[in-house]
Amino acid sequence: MRTLQFSGRVATLSRVDVGSTMTGRVLEVAVAEGAHVTKGEALVRLESGELRAALEQAQASERQAAARLTGLRSTGRSGAQATLAQADSVLVAAQADLQRTRDLVAKGFLSEARLDDAQRGSAVARAQQAAARAQSAANADQGTDVTQAQAQLAVTASATAAARARLDQAVLSAPADARVLARLVEPGQIVQPGRALLSLALAGPLLLVAQVDERFLEQLQVGQVASVLADAFPNQRFSARVQSISPLVDAQRGAVEVKFSLPQAPPAFLREDMTLSIEVETARRDTALVVPASALRGDGSSATVLVERDGRAEARKVRLGLRTLEAAEVLDGLAAGDTVLLGTTAKPGQRVRADLKTSVARPSTQGARNATREDAGSALTNAMGR
Repeated sequence: MRTLQFSGRVATLSRVDVGSTMTGRVLEVAVAEGAHVTKGEALVRLESGELRAALEQAQASERQAAARLTGLRSTGRSGAQATLAQADSVLVAAQADLQRTRDLVAKGFLSEARLDDAQRGSAVARAQQAAARAQSAANADQGTDVTQAQAQLAVTASATAAARARLDQAVLSAPADARVLARLVEPGQIVQPGRALLSLALAGPLLLVAQVDERFLEQLQVGQVASVLADAFPNQRFSARVQSISPLVDAQRGAVEVKFSLPQAPPAFLREDMTLSIEVETARRDTALVVPASALRGDGSSATVLVERDGRAEARKVRLGLRTLEAAEVLDGLAAGDTVLLGTTAKPGQRVRADLKTSVARPSTQGARNATREDAGSALTNAMGR
């Protein structure tokens, strides 16, 4: 069995920071760390006395504008119509007086000055009638006074809506069902836009996230099974499965983000950002002929090793299978019991003496190892440090 071992952490599907959109003083923080909240639940309240006063002022202005519009459409319109009717009557009387005056002046009973007075009176009455007609038209549904009153009402209604929105912003609510991860503010503090006040983990399945060295990318596939241990609970192993492999490689770290899903209910002890040890099974062999990587000369699926034969170094081409940083599976070219030279500078044909007691983990320049079939769990494991 070939495995990859690396560190990971616990993460939620989505994580958000809740902040204020306005400057204010915190009146109340209604939740504690670790609390579960529902969508729309109040989390933080800011002082809102000034905002309430502004809303009441805007509402008063809106009522005033609405009353003016109502007055124009009722008593104002009736008054304008009455004034127009009166102006019409005055004009009719002034025109009749002007005609009588002309007749009397023509007969010599009145002077020309009297005719001038009658003409002025008729002109004034006509002007009054025009003014009354204009006022009546202004009070009509499409008239200028009514239109201006409607516009003023719309302005005040918008001001009321804006004041109400600012007042609503004084209460910070949960955007969705979530769990409070961090409480970053306390009552009495002054907050400003852009500052995180609470950190929430939105409701959803837990994920495990790990940064894996890009050298091992070819060994990973979606669906592979992983065994997981939390550092804080080393005796409670659980299973995970590779859910996704990021298409991007972190250029600075040379790592790829891998996400794991939990096929079963997550253990109760898991916490956000908890450190985990993850082991992914990437391939399996019942038995394998294995040699240390330090014995290989060349890359790819074929390489050369030096073996000890009759006291001399002999070059042997081998075909490789599964490989890790520490060892490689030999498919062809070696047999169990062959003595493979490790870390030697000997050349083919040169006399050598194999030291079979040398540790594979710390080979000397004269070290050697018998090629044997070993359990892949101990021979083909990639271990990655944190």
